[in-house]
Amino acid sequence: MRTLYFIIFISFSITVLSQSTPIPERLQRFPFGAIQPSGWIKEQMKQDMKGFIGHLDQLVPTLIYDPIYGSGRLQLHSAAKDLGNLKSGDAGGDDQYKWWNSETQSNWWDGYLRNALLLKDNAAMAKVKKHIDTILATQDADGYIGIYDKNLRYHFQSENGELWAKTTLYRGLLAYYEYTKDPVLWNAIVKAVDNVMRQYPVNQSNPFFVDHGFSGGLAHGLTFTDVLDKMYQITGDMKYREYALFLYLNFSANTTSEKDIQLKSILDTAYRLQSHGVHTYEHLRPLTVAAYASGEFSLQKALGIYQGRIQRATTITGGAIGDEWIGGRNADATHTGYEYCSLQELMDSYTVLLQKSGNPAYGDAVENIFYNAAQGSRNPLHSGIAYLKTDNSFEMTGTKNGETEPGRNQTRYKYSPAHQDVAVCCNPNAGKITPYFIQSAWMRAGQDTLVAALLAPTELNTMVNKVPVTIKEITSYPYQHDFNFQITATQNIHFVLKIRKPDWVNTIKTNEKYKLMDGYIIIDRDFKSTDNIRISFETSVQVKKDSNKETFFTYGALVFANPIESTEQKGREYNPGFADWMYTPVTKIRYTIKGDADAKYQQGRITVNLLNVSTGKIEKVTLMPFGKTILRQVSF
Repeated sequence: MRTLYFIIFISFSITVLSQSTPIPERLQRFPFGAIQPSGWIKEQMKQDMKGFIGHLDQLVPTLIYDPIYGSGRLQLHSAAKDLGNLKSGDAGGDDQYKWWNSETQSNWWDGYLRNALLLKDNAAMAKVKKHIDTILATQDADGYIGIYDKNLRYHFQSENGELWAKTTLYRGLLAYYEYTKDPVLWNAIVKAVDNVMRQYPVNQSNPFFVDHGFSGGLAHGLTFTDVLDKMYQITGDMKYREYALFLYLNFSANTTSEKDIQLKSILDTAYRLQSHGVHTYEHLRPLTVAAYASGEFSLQKALGIYQGRIQRATTITGGAIGDEWIGGRNADATHTGYEYCSLQELMDSYTVLLQKSGNPAYGDAVENIFYNAAQGSRNPLHSGIAYLKTDNSFEMTGTKNGETEPGRNQTRYKYSPAHQDVAVCCNPNAGKITPYFIQSAWMRAGQDTLVAALLAPTELNTMVNKVPVTIKEITSYPYQHDFNFQITATQNIHFVLKIRKPDWVNTIKTNEKYKLMDGYIIIDRDFKSTDNIRISFETSVQVKKDSNKETFFTYGALVFANPIESTEQKGREYNPGFADWMYTPVTKIRYTIKGDADAKYQQGRITVNLLNVSTGKIEKVTLMPFGKTILRQVSF
């Protein structure tokens, strides 16, 4: 039956490839490094590099410097490695622990090198260059860069990390190439990707076959489409798009423990998301790439259905269920947690949809995750993040708001610089999220149209019709809504500036003549060599209901919450200055809505009238931005 099903898959794949009409992509990305951070985001990145993001290799050196891509490549009888974690509640057994160090180190290097390059940190950049040289020295004559010895690579019957280890590594290599334009590195990447495509030929191989059991590494490996999509963007060569389509279709045709993204699951109207959350959200990218590469109706339909399911699993702050399995649930502010890895992966998926569709709603979704859930999972007092977090966070002592889980020692709900007792995966991803956000802040639509796709303090350096142009976006957004786009060019120049209009904007204030079209503010004029555009947005407090009919408050891009006073306890200590931190509430007061909340915004805070559940009395409560809280109540 499996052979027959695979033959049917090959027939369907060939039909899709031969009859496909790719969907045009509305926006194009700039090379990594063309967009620089500024303002408060840059300062936060500097603090991150002084904190665990810049020092994770010192906190867990045996994981980061495991020579798994070189002298320590995995062989047929390689034993699972001691990662220093408790392995409590993890699926998949020993097989997944064999490849985990590739993910840990490559995701960390990806984030570290992007932070180093964007901040122009010379010491860190020298360290990155040494790492790149070390990796390139591991490349075999046939182009292979990966974690398996010759007696095992590309020949698997069960769980493996072949494509996933490559994905996490090659994404960082591609960013470094875009920044440096190093031809030696580029040739190595091309050879490495060609090696994959040669060993797993289109429609003549079965890269996602697994005969039984958990397939987490294989599921992660579907995101090799990230590498292929970037290769297509750099070269324009359709073979990379076609190969990405092949990978998605092959994954759909196989038996796997991660079924959410499979076409048959998506088109089943009764199906509910079940899988490990981070897989489900990162898999939105391969489906997006496949739908745009093929233009095939069933894939376009599936893309819409899949997004709807993800939205039902997403909280008001953009945190999608990831604690760890979705399990058919809908999002809940108190009882469904989200993993930091899931925040990064879903945010990145929405940036891909924004780039390909140009739909400004995806910009709103990206900003919601980055400015709310992601900021709200950082510890504002110490260098560390929450592995898991809930919107309503009533305690952070390891468990989900005090809930116990039979057979599981839950420790994920705390702040840590490493979370080694669980897995060192969320902390490396925390190093990626800001650079990935920054690299999507600006895009272009053709040669003479620059698009401010995400609003943030940034600086764009590019060419418009062969003229160097710099645009500094000076703003304190999202905490204020005033923008000054300072434009510098080597000569007077005509171009179009498109600024995404967030969905919460009531009024646009500017002296510029503009058109409003498809959710973008369009300014089309001649610019002097030194020029600027000033624009501001006006809004009001919005009182909203979540899917559970609970009330929450927003102002602009920010969700607001009632901070809960807490007592801090230090846990495990790492290198000097780094430790795990836990928080217990000083009070267990809860509030609810009764009547008119009379919500008012003033100086970065919202005051509301809420009912104290304990006393039965109405109190005036001051809410603050969600991202600046530790313990909080956000839904009432």
